Amino acid sequence: MKILIIAEAGVNHNGDLGIAERLVDAAASAEADCVKFQSFIASHLASARASKAEYQLRTTDSSETQLQMLKRLELNRDAHVALIGRCREKGIEFLSTAFDPPSLDLLLELGIDRIKIPSGEITNLPALRRIGTIGLPVLMSTGMATLGEIEAALSVLEASGMPRASITVLQCTTEYPTPMPEVNLRAMLTMRDAFGVSVGYSDHTEGIEVAVAAAALGASVIEKHFTLDRNLPGPDHKASLDPDELHAMVLAIRNVEAAMGDGIKRPGPSECKNMPIARKSLVASRLILAGEAFSAENVAVKRPGNGLSPMRWDEVIGRRASRDFAADELIDL
Repeated sequence: MKILIIAEAGVNHNGDLGIAERLVDAAASAEADCVKFQSFIASHLASARASKAEYQLRTTDSSETQLQMLKRLELNRDAHVALIGRCREKGIEFLSTAFDPPSLDLLLELGIDRIKIPSGEITNLPALRRIGTIGLPVLMSTGMATLGEIEAALSVLEASGMPRASITVLQCTTEYPTPMPEVNLRAMLTMRDAFGVSVGYSDHTEGIEVAVAAAALGASVIEKHFTLDRNLPGPDHKASLDPDELHAMVLAIRNVEAAMGDGIKRPGPSECKNMPIARKSLVASRLILAGEAFSAENVAVKRPGNGLSPMRWDEVIGRRASRDFAADELIDL
């Protein structure tokens, strides 16, 4: 099955619909499968006392609260409608992560193909129970989570009616950018084996190599933040790809996907023509007269490979030549 590549626009629109629409265009041009935003009502998501993460303090006004920052990054209903229309026009799937119940209601009303559970909601029992009843495929990020917390979240979803086959669990590290030693791609395989689910990777590292490695390891979903310009103000721009890098990542993942093959070891169609050139045959190392016995002194192994295979050496040595063979002539029996 083709890897689902999600271009994570997130809040990199800075609350500006024009920028958000350009992000849709860039994701479509990069040949991503989905472009994903974040849907929330700031007052439902964070209290006035909620502090910012360290990376948010580094990349935004350190004097404002998390609530104030989030308020600037909201997308209203009209913006959602416009973005869905833009996605249809550009031939790319619209996706958004809902961070509160009214935002989930909005997304369901407008129509989405799947539900994304962000890392911070994996311990939100009421949200998990509701999502489990909806019947749409679920992508669940696991940043900050232990194996036990993931198991508990899966159990809630299943108990609410969500079959495990409809859930994809994404390895994720909630730090922007993620330090390479904390990526832990092997945890993706651990979750696959422990829970019997499809797995993927939500990438917050710099560059594209980890996402490409995840594809090679068997990720069925790759999610990656991108922006129009890393120099724009906002919490996530610095840890995002630019449009050209996003396109390079998509192409690299598709190349890796094609290169994985079916696991059956056999000559590929393009290399069969090279077998006679690269392989060797049994040839006369000197003039051999009819009736003379083939031996290590008069038989050699040389290219081309369109004669008797050297694997038949024991069958040939000791037999007598049925005719004369000139030096370097292919041996036949």
